[in-house]
Amino acid sequence: MSPKRMLSRRNFLRCAAAIAAGAAVSRGKAWAQGEEPSTSPGIGSQVPMPGFIPGHIRYRGGRWQEYPTAMASLLEEVRKRTSIIAGPEAGGGDLSSPELFEFPFLYLSGRYEFEMPKEKEIDRLRRHLTYGGFLLIDDGLGLVNEGFGRTARELVRRLYPREALEPLPTDHAMFKSYYLIRSIGGRQAVSQELEGIHLGRFTPVVFCRNDLAGAWARRPDGGWIEGCSPGGEPQRKAAFHLGVNIVLYAMTGNYKQDLIHHPIIQRRLNQG
Repeated sequence: MSPKRMLSRRNFLRCAAAIAAGAAVSRGKAWAQGEEPSTSPGIGSQVPMPGFIPGHIRYRGGRWQEYPTAMASLLEEVRKRTSIIAGPEAGGGDLSSPELFEFPFLYLSGRYEFEMPKEKEIDRLRRHLTYGGFLLIDDGLGLVNEGFGRTARELVRRLYPREALEPLPTDHAMFKSYYLIRSIGGRQAVSQELEGIHLGRFTPVVFCRNDLAGAWARRPDGGWIEGCSPGGEPQRKAAFHLGVNIVLYAMTGNYKQDLIHHPIIQRRLNQG
């Protein structure tokens, strides 16, 4: 993982409350008028926006990057729709990379079975998530007991042997961190549920079976690489909305439930 700009966890958290407040204000007027929100308002010069760059996890075996343009396409949408200054593309590296902890947002994707990471690598990933990191698992095949899904679920089981992936409730903050999510999009429509691992009030691991990357990926000429079935373009739009929400959730956590505490949080951030 070696992008030119990387976001430290400290800066990531310092800006979370400000981004949360901005997103909430911008959506309020648009939703009240029945419109789709376009961008969150500028936070102003008082709070500098960080460069958001996710880390795409490489693994052995299988194919870790089925759609090389998918994350760049999502990041473009994040820049367009929010105040977040996102990088042009994701960084890449395996779980043994010394730069792992410089990426608060990690992304694991694929369609095929892959080699299980070594125990030390799993320990490093667990530590990353324990200290506030976030992992999105994007299953391009969507089968529970075959291919990528089988191996990814086993990885989650080894990460958290005492926890289990569970469907996120419909009132989870992830479904309202920017857009109001009413359907789970993707290249395919295998499931209308997101699954997650909950640690306290935060959900650091989220599992989607609908192949989000397949819906995000573009060709060099700007067209879409894959069609979305059976819902067509509305299904693709839902995939982008969900992707933006997941990024906002990773940065702001449960701010929708905790917004009453924002003035206190902001004062503490201003004190350094």
